[in-house]
Amino acid sequence: MHDLFKKISLLLFRSVPKYLLPVLLTIRFLGFVLAGLALWGFAEISEDILDQESFAFDQQILLTLQEWHTPLLDQIMVGVTFLGNTSVLAGLIIVTTSALIYLKKRSEATVFVIAAFGASGLNVLLKKIFARDRPQLWEQIVDVQFYSFPSGHAMISLVIYSMIAYILAINFPKWRGVLWLLLVPLVLAIGFSRLYLGVHYPTDIIAGYAAGFVWLAACISSSELWQARRSFKSSLKQWLKAESES
Repeated sequence: MHDLFKKISLLLFRSVPKYLLPVLLTIRFLGFVLAGLALWGFAEISEDILDQESFAFDQQILLTLQEWHTPLLDQIMVGVTFLGNTSVLAGLIIVTTSALIYLKKRSEATVFVIAAFGASGLNVLLKKIFARDRPQLWEQIVDVQFYSFPSGHAMISLVIYSMIAYILAINFPKWRGVLWLLLVPLVLAIGFSRLYLGVHYPTDIIAGYAAGFVWLAACISSSELWQARRSFKSSLKQWLKAESES
């Protein structure tokens, strides 16, 4: 029995170099810790929103940002926020899913679709629960509808762009660093553009990132667990076959 458990353990970790295993386990642990902190942060902000304790903080930041407005910067921010619009994200979902199916990466396509539509559905649900009105501090130059909290641009953009970067990083590991360097400024810029344009409060953006990060962590973790399970079952079958033939 001891030999059996030993061989199964070897099957589980044989594709991972021994010197990398502690690092990978640490990264997984930190990911869950960050997800927990994000969830706690969302809960704290939500409580403040329900008690209307954050309004003065939110309003002061938006009024400060209004002083930065120039015609050129207005157009730049409209362009940046466009990257988080429903039409753009829907197009990315269609193109990415179609490409993954064409490349016969059905499991990655499934996880991506679940992550994207799950984030959208969760965002709509949270907006309806909190029903926070949009800021009305100055005349807005972009058309906005529905409630404000949490920010759909921040939450859904974080999930969709991060999932695309994650899938690309799996298939092109050498580009992993470049992908994350492009991802972080993009997602932050989209969130900032919503503040600059005055269509969201800062707490909307922060809560959107927090909720999006928790959902993203859940989707990626479930994907990796599923892949590990498939890999283990395949390796176990090969080992049992080899054992029966020996």
